Amino acid sequence: MNLKQLVLATVLGCSANLVLAQENASCQVVRFADVGWTDIAATTGMATVVLQGLGYKPSTTIASVPITFAGIKTRQIDAFLGYWNPSMTPMIEPFVKAGQIRVLETPNLVGAKYTLAVPDYEAAAGLKSFADISKFKDKLDGKIYGIEPGNDGNALVLEMIKKNQFGLGGFKLIESSEAGMLAEVERAVRQKKWLVFLGWDPHPMNVKFKMTYLSGGDDVFGPNFGEAKVYTATAVGYAERCPNVNRLLVNLHYTTDMENRVMGPIMNKVKPEVAAHDFLKKNPAVLKAWLAGVTTFDGKDGLAAVNKSLH
Repeated sequence: MNLKQLVLATVLGCSANLVLAQENASCQVVRFADVGWTDIAATTGMATVVLQGLGYKPSTTIASVPITFAGIKTRQIDAFLGYWNPSMTPMIEPFVKAGQIRVLETPNLVGAKYTLAVPDYEAAAGLKSFADISKFKDKLDGKIYGIEPGNDGNALVLEMIKKNQFGLGGFKLIESSEAGMLAEVERAVRQKKWLVFLGWDPHPMNVKFKMTYLSGGDDVFGPNFGEAKVYTATAVGYAERCPNVNRLLVNLHYTTDMENRVMGPIMNKVKPEVAAHDFLKKNPAVLKAWLAGVTTFDGKDGLAAVNKSLH
């Protein structure tokens, strides 16, 4: 074989290897779900920015928790980064047991919490636990503020009301949205009015408001103030069909501090992808672990591509 033939054979061999390394064409569009929570907007925003840098075309659908899980079952949604365990477990468990949704083994966030909360001035006045709520029914106007209809936290509150648990039988759940609930909290705090609301961490509300998480709700929201681990749920068969994207999803691990820093700008009307881009540009070290073993859509160095896309 002469030199020209050798060079040609080498080029063809490299091209063949490149094609083999490429993801299936159908994997280029990655379909996320977001249930309207700012923390999920932040984590999905960061995943979106990384995937764009890798040459993918991620999209996000806003949907309720039940519709999100139904969408994963029917494979209209590829991945959801916000399965809060244990609060969402009753909703997702039937799908998982039926082999219709796959949950990645390692959580993408640990140390989160999710339960009822009050402004500090209420705790100082004696409303410190779930058992105290009914004592202050008049001050609370018989209301508990939740978020979007169909949400798992709302379902837990509705079940307490239905069972008259903690004497909450005469209370009413006010359902709106995360933004709507937080606007109500802000209004109440400004006027020193009383209210009980769904609170969680990570979330900028923990910085914005002086708030107290209520004790005594272990049987409802789980121990340690509804301490949660957040998992990624994917469509069944997605890992086999799109192994490169799945590898990234497995690698994605966040911290509450990281999420709070991305959520802050989002709460101030900055688009999630813009907030995520700014954070990752300033904190590129997190990308090394996220992109271990991950390539671009066309099989090239993933870390180099994403770092380049951030500048």
